[in-house]
Amino acid sequence: MMNQDSNQQNMNSQSGNNNPEFNHVNMQTGQVPAQLNHGGHEMFDVHEMLSGIVGTLNLYTLCKGHVQDPELKSMLNRHYQHITKEYNACVQAFQTGKDPAMRTESYKMAQDNDFVYGLKPAQPVKPIQSVTELNDQSVSSLILGTLKSNASLRGMATLEVTNPVLRRVLADGIPNWIEMAYELSIWQNKNHYYQVPQLNQQDMTSMLGAYAPSTQAQPPLQ
Repeated sequence: MMNQDSNQQNMNSQSGNNNPEFNHVNMQTGQVPAQLNHGGHEMFDVHEMLSGIVGTLNLYTLCKGHVQDPELKSMLNRHYQHITKEYNACVQAFQTGKDPAMRTESYKMAQDNDFVYGLKPAQPVKPIQSVTELNDQSVSSLILGTLKSNASLRGMATLEVTNPVLRRVLADGIPNWIEMAYELSIWQNKNHYYQVPQLNQQDMTSMLGAYAPSTQAQPPLQ
């Protein structure tokens, strides 16, 4: 009987059951260690988000040699530098549950915000057959797609995060992905790669007037 108890104690010690650092909840304080303060759904979503960022950085690296326009090249370099900093901050916050050494910075786009509306005749777009066909239009379209995808993925992941520090780090970065996508779409629009049609004036006016402000001043429950 004594040997069985001793063996059980040894097994518990080896598995870390007696070490508060490896317990999900410290039995003395009732607190979860910062590095383990993550829910299961959060772990999967954040892994998917971080994988998406790695894929985005890889895409920038693969495409940069095919860019000809100096303005586009400069923009993508700024994107790459900013995304790398955000990625490192996210990884550190995810692994430690604490504030990362690198604070989240706001991305400032260099483009103006003027869109040209309307459609002009253009050649139909089709899949390329070789990497030698990559040009500014195809590269910017590829990267715009991944920026939009990551903005959505980051928003969905943030909504599942329970760790307060990681949630703030992820939430603070969402506007930056939106800003980078917006900047790139403006560049594409200026070069006639991203054309924006409009409704006719009558339909637009009708839709603009389809809603009215609420007159309910107080919540119904009050």
